[in-house]
Amino acid sequence: MADFDLVFRGRRVITRAGEVPRCIAVRDGVVVAIEPLESRLEGTETIDLADDEVLLPGLVDSHVHVNEPGRTEWEGFATATRAAAAGGVTTIIDMPLNSIPPTTTVDGLQVKRKAAQDTAHVDVGFWGGAIPGNIDDLRGLHDAGVFGFKCFMTDSGVDEFPPLSPEELEEYLGVLASYGAKMIVHAEDSTAIERAPAPHGRHYSDFLASRPRGSENVAIAHLIEAARHTGASVHLLHLSSSDAVPMLRTARREGIRMTVETCPHYLVFEAEAIADGATQFKCCPPIREIGNREELWAALSRGDIDCVVSDHSPCTAELKRLDVGEFDSAWGGISSLQIGLPAVWTEARLRGHTLVDVVRWMSQRPAEIARLQHKGRIERGYHADFAVFAPDDAFVVDPAHLHHRNPVTPYAERALAGVVRSTWLRGRRVTGDEPQGRLITRGGVE
Repeated sequence: MADFDLVFRGRRVITRAGEVPRCIAVRDGVVVAIEPLESRLEGTETIDLADDEVLLPGLVDSHVHVNEPGRTEWEGFATATRAAAAGGVTTIIDMPLNSIPPTTTVDGLQVKRKAAQDTAHVDVGFWGGAIPGNIDDLRGLHDAGVFGFKCFMTDSGVDEFPPLSPEELEEYLGVLASYGAKMIVHAEDSTAIERAPAPHGRHYSDFLASRPRGSENVAIAHLIEAARHTGASVHLLHLSSSDAVPMLRTARREGIRMTVETCPHYLVFEAEAIADGATQFKCCPPIREIGNREELWAALSRGDIDCVVSDHSPCTAELKRLDVGEFDSAWGGISSLQIGLPAVWTEARLRGHTLVDVVRWMSQRPAEIARLQHKGRIERGYHADFAVFAPDDAFVVDPAHLHHRNPVTPYAERALAGVVRSTWLRGRRVTGDEPQGRLITRGGVE
């Protein structure tokens, strides 16, 4: 009998040692041995990788809006997780808003879990929500295993998830700090947005002017001071403004417990190239200018930005107002869960980065920030979550071939490098036919 359930053998495997030739052995869904390629470990199933394939740890996407229940016509757990698996993502953490009810009470969390149970193709965890009036619900959600709490500093776009005022933010941070919970924050300043020109019409430049960099910068400065005062652990969501990077660097140097993410669309697209009426590009905070994009890449290279996650926030085609192309009335959100890896890799390789860098940004660091156990690395004792990736293969994005519910994405017709050839969850190949994902909590698997 074979010693292991599954063995991968390949000349290119991303491990703690970098990109190296290795044999990876799996038993009971866990990596149990990592040996030199010449050791020739044998499994009940043995996969010999092609010379053009690299074995990556499954990606961890900690910023996904699944929207089910309540807005399932926008997205659902079955479609979102099938898209995730097709993109090499083996773990997602669902955001607490855009579903009805939002995940702001333990009862709301249980509704979410019921919707995801038995339909998920990858592992699914949940963020809780922090909104005015639910401060007494936070500890119950924390004890129920959410990975932390999301709040907004400006209008969220949905009535059932209002923002915290500056005073409420500080109060909530103080409570969360008392039991070590994390706050993840959408940082845009309401006053700065109110003072900016109102969005209108088909010109992307007019929409961009309505969400100025200053709206992010002011909100981030306030968040830093609130975190300094309370000692809370905070995570800054979807950084778009490169202007904020120096103060983020200073805050972290001073010991403020703060981590930072950005998203593929801020690293790929530039405002100058967005056509009139192209509302599929609308998101908040917005995609900014090419110079801003390059500064974000520099910050990611230096480690000032920790990770890259999708902020997959889909809606129906009707809500994107593609028929009229008016940015003021279109829903703001980018659909990209399935294509984040090739999108980032395409741009990263042009700037001299390696797959080791991409794995750190899109697997290792998101898992560490969310305090996910046994995820984000190919390492002994970790889950056998893998993506078989062909980095030199290429394709053109066809929305009809994407698995998320509504075939709308700004990546349509874009040529990308890198193809995910297979995805494995706990040593089993994810085919998209049989859901095999599990619900996970801060303490492990339910």
